[in-house]
Amino acid sequence: MPGKARLAAAAAVVGLVTTGCTAPPAEDGAAVGTSAAEIIAAGLDAPWSIAFHEGTPLVSERDSARIVELDDDGAGREAGVIEGAANRGEGGGGAAGEGGLLGIAVQAGYLYTYLTAGGENRIERRKLSGAAGSLGLGLPETILDGIEAGSIHNGGRLALGPDGMLYATTGDAGNRGSAQDTESLSGKILRMSPDGGVPEDNPFPGSLVYSYGHRNPQGIAWDAEGVLYASEFGQNTWDELNVIQPGGNYGWPEVEGTAGAEGFNDPVQQWAPADASPSGIAVAGNSVYVANLRGERLLEVPLAGLDTSTVYLTREYGRLRDVVRGPDGSLRVLTNNTDGRGNPEPGDDRILRFSVAD
Repeated sequence: MPGKARLAAAAAVVGLVTTGCTAPPAEDGAAVGTSAAEIIAAGLDAPWSIAFHEGTPLVSERDSARIVELDDDGAGREAGVIEGAANRGEGGGGAAGEGGLLGIAVQAGYLYTYLTAGGENRIERRKLSGAAGSLGLGLPETILDGIEAGSIHNGGRLALGPDGMLYATTGDAGNRGSAQDTESLSGKILRMSPDGGVPEDNPFPGSLVYSYGHRNPQGIAWDAEGVLYASEFGQNTWDELNVIQPGGNYGWPEVEGTAGAEGFNDPVQQWAPADASPSGIAVAGNSVYVANLRGERLLEVPLAGLDTSTVYLTREYGRLRDVVRGPDGSLRVLTNNTDGRGNPEPGDDRILRFSVAD
């Protein structure tokens, strides 16, 4: 959609349609269920993740490796650069890959970053200094290194759980078999203490592995009851929304989507990759919201009906990389059209804000 049309769409309430567990989402219908989109920031460069420090939004940019601080008017300033972070494209030559500066999270005055650097993925943290409008980053402390990296499937989402632990999603980095190997860190959801230690109650003694058999999980969020949800890119058949059980095996590469096979956890919902390609997710109100890249839409999955979904923003703003709940309870949706795989319009990339019912 041309840039002017996208901006005009911000004044309209987006549509809604209900779909089944495995059916491709239909096009938007009646305007029900959410508020109009408000563009609150623009001009971001391949943004990947949003986190908040004392109410101030911070955004990671994948290729520039910048941490951008946003003010109340959406204007950005560079809070720091994550040294060493580098995108790994196919065969070099500037081709767009899936590595670089990826997920970020904030806890107790520390900024946590997931980055591709030196042939590996690793997690670092830095002390945040200063106040809103002048935030800075301290020296890096490596929390975890040695996560397999590749030009594709680096995972990269970070989130602090309701238990105070740090969770990270890792992709298989193109090494499919690693997802079923519980001795490997790739193709997993990892759980660690904020300093990188192994929690005693993790499902595999002495291991950070929390769940396995993942191809490229990119979104994690919890509901009010502490249930963990994760989105995952499929290959050619099914993308997934999963409820994560400690020690659960989610099937890849033996299983893609629902199989009903003994020993594997089936998704609660699946979508054709052309209609989805789910990235960041958030729980707000009584729903899980899923940002989609290739499908260029926002999905709402009700907690009371995990096998159904509603569709918003279909191709209104292009690729959607992340969705988070802000300190005011609103949803923030991050577009991703400047990453080498989208069709950027003037003003891309943007952050949109929506109000949601509690």
